Amino acid sequence: MKKQELVFQKRLERHHDELKWLYMELYHNEDMFAELCEKLHDYYMERAEWLKELDLERESDPTWYKGNDLLGMMLYIDNFAGNLKGVKNKLRYLESCNVNYIHLMPFLDTPKGRSDGGYAVSDFRKVREDLGTMEDLAKLSEACHKKGMNLCMDFVMNHTSEDHEWAKKAKEGDGEYMSRYFFFDNYDIPAEYEKTVPQVFPTTAPGNFTWYEEVGHHVMTTFYPYQWDLNYKNPRVFNEMMYNFLFLANHGMDIIRIDAVPYIWKELGTDCRNLPQVHTIVRLMRMIGEIVCPSVVLLGEVVMEPIKVVPYFGTLEKPECHMLYNVTTMATTWHSVATRDVRLLKKQMDIVNALPKDYTFLNYLRCHDDIGWGLDYATLLTWGMEEVSHKKFLNDFFTGKVEGSISRGELYNDDPIIMDARFCGTTSSMCGMEVALADMDEEQIKNAARMDLMLHAYMFTQSGIPMLYSGDEVGQVNDYSYKEDPDKAVDSRYVHRGAMDWELAKKRTSKKTSQGMIFQGLKQLEQLRKESHVFDADAQVWTVDTYDDSILCIIRHKDGEQMCGIFNFSEWDKTAWIDEEGDYVDMITGEERVMKAVNIPGHDFIWAKRK
Repeated sequence: MKKQELVFQKRLERHHDELKWLYMELYHNEDMFAELCEKLHDYYMERAEWLKELDLERESDPTWYKGNDLLGMMLYIDNFAGNLKGVKNKLRYLESCNVNYIHLMPFLDTPKGRSDGGYAVSDFRKVREDLGTMEDLAKLSEACHKKGMNLCMDFVMNHTSEDHEWAKKAKEGDGEYMSRYFFFDNYDIPAEYEKTVPQVFPTTAPGNFTWYEEVGHHVMTTFYPYQWDLNYKNPRVFNEMMYNFLFLANHGMDIIRIDAVPYIWKELGTDCRNLPQVHTIVRLMRMIGEIVCPSVVLLGEVVMEPIKVVPYFGTLEKPECHMLYNVTTMATTWHSVATRDVRLLKKQMDIVNALPKDYTFLNYLRCHDDIGWGLDYATLLTWGMEEVSHKKFLNDFFTGKVEGSISRGELYNDDPIIMDARFCGTTSSMCGMEVALADMDEEQIKNAARMDLMLHAYMFTQSGIPMLYSGDEVGQVNDYSYKEDPDKAVDSRYVHRGAMDWELAKKRTSKKTSQGMIFQGLKQLEQLRKESHVFDADAQVWTVDTYDDSILCIIRHKDGEQMCGIFNFSEWDKTAWIDEEGDYVDMITGEERVMKAVNIPGHDFIWAKRK
């Protein structure tokens, strides 16, 4: 038997019994399981030799993605460089940003005007024509790996576009394809679902079902009417989606982000969120990856507080996702900015820091999506912050309606009935750079850049992998031109999805510009993080009381090395009332420091390392 065949059989044998047991628990279908195993073999044999070598390399170092040298950036291909070939030509720029983990935002084929930012996929095996081809994707992947860079993509599992070939055949009344979705010829059962299933977008897409006159049926559409939920109770759906997953993995993906994980299993009488079968499917997916493409990491999109997302890691013996987003901490960070109060942030960081070091979170300040204020209101209420009024305060603050606020942005899904809305804006605009540049106020520009860097330094100090959003590295502000595009005008999230301004990016080499202040500052932080073992994934991390609600203090410790990070979330000069033993050196300036009763300017930070 050839060596490669032996490798595959060994991996399959390691997982076969559990794979079959879980599959049969869901589907009770021997034939479909046998087909799945045959296809796993086929996709393994089709995998490029250099990818198989990478698989072997990462099998011997399964924690490769936890290194303190890993820094991510998420970007829209067209906004960043036009197309996939353009991204390939910009790899040197990304290297200059210290980025070695590139998250390509959705690039698969979607219908124009009904794409939901790329999350309404009409063909899982075709790149959107204006962005390139699958061959271009494979070439970009090879170019990235030659530079030690990793590629990430979104895999939209919960639904397809109504223009997907399955949906088109379902519209024609083909029962085989109707069974791959949720079709109902009357509203009785949908009405029962609506009693227990929350609405995702109550303003822009109310309800969870859409009536299609052409087929005389209601279709489940959790997100938007043009996104049809897949029925994972059908084994054909599971198998075919796994084949799509492997097809994409074989084009050189290193990290595959599973979109909307909690939604993928539907059960009448429940909220159709986080059901046990979801974990079964993710565990199956993890094993399938370890059999065919073990170098691929699964990143789960689970929008809940850290303690509640933990089940999506699985267990040490039966792991599920490799990484999960630290969504709630992101939202709480901006709450802390608006309130100048870090108490909730400190509480959440203490919870995350107490979790096993095997759990890896992806941390970020901003992303392609809105900020939903899903905070811990039970705790906030004890401090006098009531949910409805506090959400309004946050939205008013970040849209610049609160006196003294220098933030700018727009609301998304503003619901006047329930007095709820989400917020959209770039990191830099939220930090006041948009206002400062408009006023041409040099002092304001310096203050906004300082605040921007403080927040990034705090993010780099957290446990996990830091992720930048394209444009944030040069302090790009909101782009309101989306309002002139009829396909985008109704979606305010495009305010922070503006095209990369390469003319402004050229100014990043001069510290006299806002772009240079942020870019050069970030570069220094990234280099320090990469060089110091205190930023290793297995370092001990804890917070320290500062006796000032606006100041956060984080300690990182490993093998006798210790660093102290202090972050002032207010605009006023403050004193952090800490008392850390030993002599410290400021990691930014090289000056000696005593970490006792530390003075810290408004919206500034200190990184200090013990001698």
